Amino acid sequence: MGVAISNWELAQAVSRTGQLGVVSGTGIDNLLVRRLQDGDPGGHTRRALAHFPDQEWAQKAIAKYFLEGGRPPGKGYARVPMPTLRNQQPAWELAILGSFAEVWLAREGHGNPVGLNLLTKLHLHTMPALYGAMLAGVDTVIMGAGIPREIPGVLDAFAQGQPGSFRVDVKGDGPSPSVPLSLDPADYGFGGVSLKRPNFYPIISSHVLAGVLTRKATGSIQGFVIEGPTAGGHNAPPRGQVTYDESGQPVYGERDLADLAEMRKIGLPFWLAGGSGSPEGLRRALAEGAAGVQVGTLFQYCRESGLRDDARQKSLAAARAGQAAVYTDPLASPTGFPFKVVRLPGTLSEPEEYAARMRICDIGYLREAYWEGEKVGLRCAAEPVADYVRKGGKPEETVGRKCLCNALMADAGYAQIQKGGQVEQPLLTSGDDLVKLGGWAPGYTAEDVIRYLMGEGSPQG
Repeated sequence: MGVAISNWELAQAVSRTGQLGVVSGTGIDNLLVRRLQDGDPGGHTRRALAHFPDQEWAQKAIAKYFLEGGRPPGKGYARVPMPTLRNQQPAWELAILGSFAEVWLAREGHGNPVGLNLLTKLHLHTMPALYGAMLAGVDTVIMGAGIPREIPGVLDAFAQGQPGSFRVDVKGDGPSPSVPLSLDPADYGFGGVSLKRPNFYPIISSHVLAGVLTRKATGSIQGFVIEGPTAGGHNAPPRGQVTYDESGQPVYGERDLADLAEMRKIGLPFWLAGGSGSPEGLRRALAEGAAGVQVGTLFQYCRESGLRDDARQKSLAAARAGQAAVYTDPLASPTGFPFKVVRLPGTLSEPEEYAARMRICDIGYLREAYWEGEKVGLRCAAEPVADYVRKGGKPEETVGRKCLCNALMADAGYAQIQKGGQVEQPLLTSGDDLVKLGGWAPGYTAEDVIRYLMGEGSPQG
């Protein structure tokens, strides 16, 4: 659910129904400071930070970034300095604060579970988001877009107040194929502080990977989310030799579907995602032994989600007109994973919008590590081509790559205004279920989605 789409308001609304509401931890450091620079409408961020265990730290961030009444028109956001493998401050401090605030707000006023979703590919930004969420009492962590084998051990360590660490893959010829990265709670004033250890559910597409994680993860796993290729966001690449249809989308087949009989043998609960967002999908999942379903797209366009209203209305209007189109773009993501893109005028899905954008990398969540002699550098295939090539990348790897970091911030209404006045444009991602929303009433709620999934009828337009 991207940057701030599955925000605290949506997660709280879902959790209040007795289901698991999940907040996105992606981009949480920039989200925190941009909300403060927009004047913190409703005072929610400052209310949450008033409960952070270290008030000196929290109030320092507020003093630095909060703007009474918000930014002047045409003024860009102050940026969070991008972390490196050698220097993570202040980005990690802000990520801890931001993740704490998001989870705290989602849990406010009720006692039901709340989860956190992260992308495995965001190596440099994972641990502070995990730690901040644990400080706020998060109940479940869900992670996809990669193989999060070492995350269970990180959760175990953080729960005991000990340093958490994992290895970051490094491309190219160098001393090692990976390097260690650690976060020590003691560096933030929480050394030895015990915290609740959340459940951990990796997102997988293959029963084989489920078996590998069960045997080789660094700590315990409590279940799995099995995501099919119709789900939004990043999809796992097709297995084997990749072929493409006439429109350029990767073709998925039977090999790309998890064997649910094998999943049942593992003995851990699992949830089905991608194309399961319907009463029929829920019934099929339960009949196959699943504990339930994970649903994203139907919630993405509900009233409580963080999606900017113009994008919500345009998407739903396209669905009502029978013109909604979701394309599995093999090039859009700098990660190299296929990425679901909603084709919508005024967004980077349009070739002219993509071509008009000046390439810039000023957020850097999807940068990859590479060997620069004996040192480790960071690069992104969506950054300026000359910069990427100078760092050892190949020019052809930059073709069609889109800056998902800035685009997803824009999706949630936090578009950066770059030097020269360029306003970052959105790029929506959705699952294929977007087309089902054509008959739904505008302004439907998260509770309406739950009722629909439970077989009580969809909110008709």
